[in-house]
Amino acid sequence: MNKNSIDNTNLLNWMLKGDPAIVYQVHRDLLDTDKSKLELLRKEISKRGWGKKFLEGRDKQTGLWGNGIYTPKWISTTYTLLDIKKLGIDPGNNQFVESAEIIIDKLWKIPRKKSEYYLDLCICGMILDVCCYAEIKSSKMNEIIDYILEKQFPDGGWNCLWERNPHHSSVHTTINILEGLKEYKANRYSYHRHDLNPVVKKAHEFLLMHKLFKSDKTGKIIDLKMIRLSYPPRWRYDILRCMDYFRLADQKFDPRMNDALNLIMKKKKNNNRWLVRQKHPGRVHFDMEKTGKESRWNTLRVLRVLKKYRKEDYNYLMLN
Repeated sequence: MNKNSIDNTNLLNWMLKGDPAIVYQVHRDLLDTDKSKLELLRKEISKRGWGKKFLEGRDKQTGLWGNGIYTPKWISTTYTLLDIKKLGIDPGNNQFVESAEIIIDKLWKIPRKKSEYYLDLCICGMILDVCCYAEIKSSKMNEIIDYILEKQFPDGGWNCLWERNPHHSSVHTTINILEGLKEYKANRYSYHRHDLNPVVKKAHEFLLMHKLFKSDKTGKIIDLKMIRLSYPPRWRYDILRCMDYFRLADQKFDPRMNDALNLIMKKKKNNNRWLVRQKHPGRVHFDMEKTGKESRWNTLRVLRVLKKYRKEDYNYLMLN
C-alpha cells in the first residue's frame, strides 16, 4: 500500500493516531513496512504510551509488578509481562528479560511428591509465551515441554483441571498452551521441536471441531463471553483471540472458521470499527481502552485476521 492510500484511508489514519504499540503493529501487520522503519517504531513502545507506563510500574528492587508473581490479577508480574509482550516490545528489553527469568524460576518447580504434580497448565502456556519471547535459556523450558506433552488429552486439547476432569479439554487452557508453543517454535528452541507438529495439529482440530465456540454435542454456544470481543484476554478464550492465534500459527483456512468470522463481522460498527465489548473483572495498572468504546486493539486484530482469511472483506474495509 502506497503513502497516498495511507493518507486517504480514514480507518488507517485513526489507528495510526493511536499508541506506539498500535502504530508499530499496523505497520508490521497491515502495511508490510520495511524492517529498518519497524525497528525504529518498536523502540518507541518502551519510550512512550502504554509501554512506558507498564515499565514504570515495575519495582526496581524486586523486578516484580503488583508485588506478586501470578497474583493479584491482573497486576502481577506474569499478567503484566503478557500485556507488555502483546504490545510488541523489543524482546531483548532488559526489564522484560529480567522479570521473565523471575517467573520461570518462581512458577515452575519440579514436585517432589506425586501428589504435588499438579501445576496449572494455563500457567505453563503463559510461562512459555513470555519466556520464549524473551529467549530465556533454562533447562526448565524442557521440563515444561515434557509436562505439556504428557498432559495432552485424547481429544487434542488440554485442561487445567486434568486431575479432576480427565475426559474433556478446555478451550481456555488449550489456547494458552498453543500460544506458548507457537512462541517456543518461533524462537527456535530445539527440544522436542519436531514432536510438537502433530501435537499442535491435533489441538487445532480440537478447536475447529467446536467451530471455535460451539459445543460439539449440542451445537450451542459454550459461553457467551467467548463471542464478546475483549482485550486484553487474560487467561480467557474468545473467538478473536483464537483467530488471531491461527493467523500467527499460519493455519490454513478451514470452513469451520466461518461461524466465528461471521460473528466477528457482525460486530463491526458503521464506521468500520470494533468496540471493546467486555472487561474481565480484576485490578489493572490502567485501562488501555474503555469498555464499550471504539477499540484500536480489536479493530487491528480483526483487520489482520481478515487480511489472511477474508481478503475481500479486508480490501473493502481498507478502501472505505
